Amino acid sequence: MKSYDWIVVGGGITGAALSYELAKKGFTVLLLEKYPTLKGATRYSYAILSYWSGTTDLTNQLFQEAKERHHYLSEELEADTQFQELDLLLTIATEYDPKKIATNFSQCNIVPRLISVQEACEMEPLLNQEAIAGALTVPSGHVSPEATTLAYCQAFTKIGGQTEIAEVTGLVKTGDRITGVHTTTQTYHAANVVICAGGISRHFLKSAGIPTRVYFTHAEMLEIPPVELQLNTSVLTAVQKRFQCEAATSTVEFEQMWDEPGHEFVPFSLDAGAIQFKNGSIRIGQISRVLTDPYTKIDPTQSEVAMRAEIGKVLPALENLPATWHHCLVAYSADDLPLIGAIPHLEGIHIFSGFSSPFVFVPPLAKRFANYVVGENDEIIKQLSPHRFI
Repeated sequence: MKSYDWIVVGGGITGAALSYELAKKGFTVLLLEKYPTLKGATRYSYAILSYWSGTTDLTNQLFQEAKERHHYLSEELEADTQFQELDLLLTIATEYDPKKIATNFSQCNIVPRLISVQEACEMEPLLNQEAIAGALTVPSGHVSPEATTLAYCQAFTKIGGQTEIAEVTGLVKTGDRITGVHTTTQTYHAANVVICAGGISRHFLKSAGIPTRVYFTHAEMLEIPPVELQLNTSVLTAVQKRFQCEAATSTVEFEQMWDEPGHEFVPFSLDAGAIQFKNGSIRIGQISRVLTDPYTKIDPTQSEVAMRAEIGKVLPALENLPATWHHCLVAYSADDLPLIGAIPHLEGIHIFSGFSSPFVFVPPLAKRFANYVVGENDEIIKQLSPHRFI
């Protein structure tokens, strides 16, 4: 049976980009994806490119690389990622002091500009001026998550990469080394396996007896099919409660509970936001639930009502438009940075997951990782290693 240099588990944006970059280096690469069409966090992402938001030398460097890379990525991949530059509006609810909220962004690489309610409504006429005390604005980028991932997959195939639609059910272990994966239909062998499975990464690795400090939320959003109504900007809330939940639930104290089903550490968060894609469709949301069982069934009835009501306060024209509810798992880490590299104490197994802003982080980091595994020294990849949590 054929053996590969790399098996990549998961065909979302992380797996697609990493497979492409590894194949570019001359490796034989097999990409395994459970579904024939995109699902999960990649499919339902806003795909906002917040490369203005770096607050450290590391994130500033990566976000600058991401900005440059997205400008020529369509050309390199020979497919349209639907990259565009849009103004981002971060709305400030009336219960907050705009000047105090603005200080939360003072360390950003590009500091968002605080604007009045009137200025915000001039930039985005669909805003409800009664619902906000002001807003922050900053130039931002945006891509189609589906188009970008498909572009990577097609480019990967063109340079000799192989993709199989198969559910990975386990890892092949030989001594202290992972030497392949089992799927529902057969076994594949490789010198290296890398897990790019997003929100299910923790559960999958734990089932193989491999602990890792990557976590997940159950995210919910509404998708409005193409409409004539036009948003001039991307709209998010300046106070992102989701990140507060992630910080509170990724501490060492919760680690054991994460591997027990049935826990909900904190109440769900709801961050009202809306992004319109080039085809006129709109995604609004999002609710985030920290539930330890990745297979928990979510009842959409109350969620849809809550999301509609919250977005209706800020953008009333969107509240009652026909929409479809969706749910997926979103990965995050204990320090808001991804886990990239070899998993400790076991040879042949790697992780590429836990991205808080995947469409910003992934393109430069996939390229860096591929360079690193062929011998190029990279201090950033070393800093993002799972070893940092030992």
